[in-house]
Amino acid sequence: MKGIWIYYQKEMLEAWRNHKFIWVPIVFLLLGIMQPVTTVYLPEILSMSGDIPPEAAALFTTPPPAEVIAATLSQFSTIGLLVLVLSAMNVVAGERATGTIELVLARSVSTVSVITAKWAAMMTILLLSIGIGLAGSAYYTYQLIGPVEWDMLMGAGAIYALWLAWIVTLVLPLGAVLKGPAVAFISLGIAAVCSLLSSLLPSNWMWNPGRLSQIAVDWLTGSGVITWAPVWSAVIILILSVAIGAKLLRQRPLSSQV
Repeated sequence: MKGIWIYYQKEMLEAWRNHKFIWVPIVFLLLGIMQPVTTVYLPEILSMSGDIPPEAAALFTTPPPAEVIAATLSQFSTIGLLVLVLSAMNVVAGERATGTIELVLARSVSTVSVITAKWAAMMTILLLSIGIGLAGSAYYTYQLIGPVEWDMLMGAGAIYALWLAWIVTLVLPLGAVLKGPAVAFISLGIAAVCSLLSSLLPSNWMWNPGRLSQIAVDWLTGSGVITWAPVWSAVIILILSVAIGAKLLRQRPLSSQV
C-alpha cells in the first residue's frame, strides 16, 4: 500500500507538471457551461444569423433543466471522452517507450502497485473534471432555466463517471502492449461499438456497459427502467483491466521501439 501511495504521488506530480489538472477540467467546464447557455439563447442566435425567420425561431421552446443536464452528459461522451483518452494514452505506453518504467520496476516496485497508482491518478483527474463540468452546467442551468434536482444530478453523475472510467481504464492493458496512438484509437473504438450495440440491440445486451450513458440520462430524467447489470460489467472491466495491465507490464516492460 505504501508503494501505491508513493507512486500515486509521483503520478499526480507529473500530471500537474503536464497541466492535466488545468486543461482537462477546463474542457469539461466549458462543455458544461456551453450547453445551458446555447440552449437558452439558441432562438436569438438563429434569428441573428438570418438562416431562419424570427417567427420560426420563436417556436423553439426551452427544455426542462433535467434535459439540459442530459444534453451536457452527451457532450461529455464525445469531446470529453476524447480528451480523457488522449490525456491518458501515454500513461503506460509513453513510459514503456522511454524506458522509464523499467527503471521504476528495477527498484523492486511491483507492477500491481505501478498500475494501481496510475489508475488512481487517472480517476482523480476524471472525477475532478466531470465534477467541475457538472457543477458549471448545473449552476448556469439553475440561473437561466430553473432549479436542478441535486440528488438526481449526483446519481446521474456517478453513473456517468463509471461509464467514462471503464473506457479510460482500457488504456492500461492496451498501453502495456501498444503505442500511444493505437491505445487511444482502440479504446475509443471499443466505446463506440459498445454504445452502438446498446442502441441497436438494447434488449439483447442488457449487461453491455455501453448502456451506462443512457442509464445516467434515465436516472436524471426519471424515465425508463434502471438496470444494474451494466454497472457490474463496468466494475468487472475496471478490475480486469488493472490486473491484466499489471501482468502484461511485467512481461513487456519495454516498448519494441526501444
